[in-house]
Amino acid sequence: MLKLALGPLLYYWPRAKVMEFYEEIAETPVDIVYLGETVCSRRHELRASDWLEVAALLQNCGKEVVLSTLALIESSADLGTQRKLTANGQFHVEANDMGAVHMLSGQSRFIAGPHLNIYNPPTLALLHGLGAKRWVMPLEMSRDGLRHMQDSRPPGMETEVFAFGRMPLAFSARCFTARNRNLPKDDCRFSCIDHPDGLLMQTREKQAFLILNGIQSQSALVYNLVAELEQMQALGVDVARLSPQSSNMAGIIAAFDAVRSGATPPRSAAEAMSPLLPAEACNGYWYGKPGLEYRMEQAA
Repeated sequence: MLKLALGPLLYYWPRAKVMEFYEEIAETPVDIVYLGETVCSRRHELRASDWLEVAALLQNCGKEVVLSTLALIESSADLGTQRKLTANGQFHVEANDMGAVHMLSGQSRFIAGPHLNIYNPPTLALLHGLGAKRWVMPLEMSRDGLRHMQDSRPPGMETEVFAFGRMPLAFSARCFTARNRNLPKDDCRFSCIDHPDGLLMQTREKQAFLILNGIQSQSALVYNLVAELEQMQALGVDVARLSPQSSNMAGIIAAFDAVRSGATPPRSAAEAMSPLLPAEACNGYWYGKPGLEYRMEQAA
């Protein structure tokens, strides 16, 4: 059966909220949980010991725990943290930059994260040879592109698809959330903690455009492939990734679980999920269309 994964928390929440969130996640039917900070190293509500406490809780509840690395390394301190993470010796690691891949290669099997931008079979084969056990499809890749990758996937390599959440599109050395408050990045006053699902950026015509999340830009719309789970299974996808949001996450997970088990028709689940989303849904990339489009199609 297709596995469900909860991706790393992309937002900055108070420690108490994070701990409460993962206590709730421990009781849900997700199979894999990614933990750790992937966006900004200045976020210190949780220390390494806190993440390990969460990891132990989830592991005791039967979840596979993966530790995720930063997507953008900006200092020697970041590099030191990454070295400790990749050498933890207990949990698998998701590598989100090639520096992490270099540290993990020859040491332990790892997950090739979505920010490695694996768009062709030779790159996938290279990462597999360096020790990747699973790869996460780039968000912009279409169903047809995935089919091509699956046709030449190395033996034993698992495939994971980002299937729900606001899409992390780009990173910058600048902090957009701090800039919005006319604050320098080095004195950001942790502004992003006031925006549990990111800060909405609109066009002059008041159309939702992007979400500002510190140094990360996200889609304003919510990527939702719950109606496409059957297509993923037909393509041999092993894992569907759901990205955390600040509310209704248990309900989102339940909807995906009901579809993968055959208890709920995909179209019905997509319609029922609408009130649980912080914004309208989209799925254009999956169909090779502009990302903000949404279409319903149940057959591959």
